[in-house]
Amino acid sequence: MHLTMSNWILEEDRGAVRIIRLNRPEKFNSFIRPMALGLQEALDRAGADAGVRCVVLTGVGKAFSAGQDLAEATDPNGPELSAIVREHYNPMITRIRQLEKPVLCAVNGVAAGAGANIALAGDVVVAARSARFIQAFSKIGLIPDSGGTYTLPRLIGFQRASALMMTGAPVGAETALSMGMIYAVFDDAEFEERALGLAGELSALPTFGLALTKKALNQSAQNTLEAQLQLEDELQTLAGQSHDYAEGTQAFLEKRTPEFKGR
Repeated sequence: MHLTMSNWILEEDRGAVRIIRLNRPEKFNSFIRPMALGLQEALDRAGADAGVRCVVLTGVGKAFSAGQDLAEATDPNGPELSAIVREHYNPMITRIRQLEKPVLCAVNGVAAGAGANIALAGDVVVAARSARFIQAFSKIGLIPDSGGTYTLPRLIGFQRASALMMTGAPVGAETALSMGMIYAVFDDAEFEERALGLAGELSALPTFGLALTKKALNQSAQNTLEAQLQLEDELQTLAGQSHDYAEGTQAFLEKRTPEFKGR
């Protein structure tokens, strides 16, 4: 087991799974600049490490993340709000969506503001039964950022997204599941075990193909049907040339368990 620590970000390897933990529990894992930049660097390291085939993003303590630390945002000597969005959150979301490996966001507690929208940017999102999602921006006169206005309407529909963003009403994990906001809910007592078990399953899959699937999904919101069919053609050609495709088909024919390499 590999373990590194960099101030407010913890990184741990369990097999082919890289666990990245937001580690500012006394402040409900709210972001300050070094923590935000540290998460960007951790995502870059996970992307560059060939031994990592799935990334889990979660929080230490009672919260996933309460979003931006408002003490920093209102500090006259701190970064301006525009810099926080442009330099902290936008690069985080871009990294999560462009990482060529599945990113599982394991929401262990409250996910509010930017914290909610970072979680919802994951490829697979699971939550502890006690977790809550809050679009808290309207309560302080801001708009949802961190990709929320892009992601949430596509997950739950325009009307629900609009209402949640305007009212700031908290959404419990079970309700989030029923809305289609997240993939699964696990009991608190077994949450980490179940989440990491799912991550382990993802890491054992043909992750080269999963990366191509992610690329196709990223493009699907903007493409016409014709453009998406063309993209599927191009990506399927790449997938069909991969080691994992050859291994998967051979294992099927030989009636054995495939050994995927992620290439």
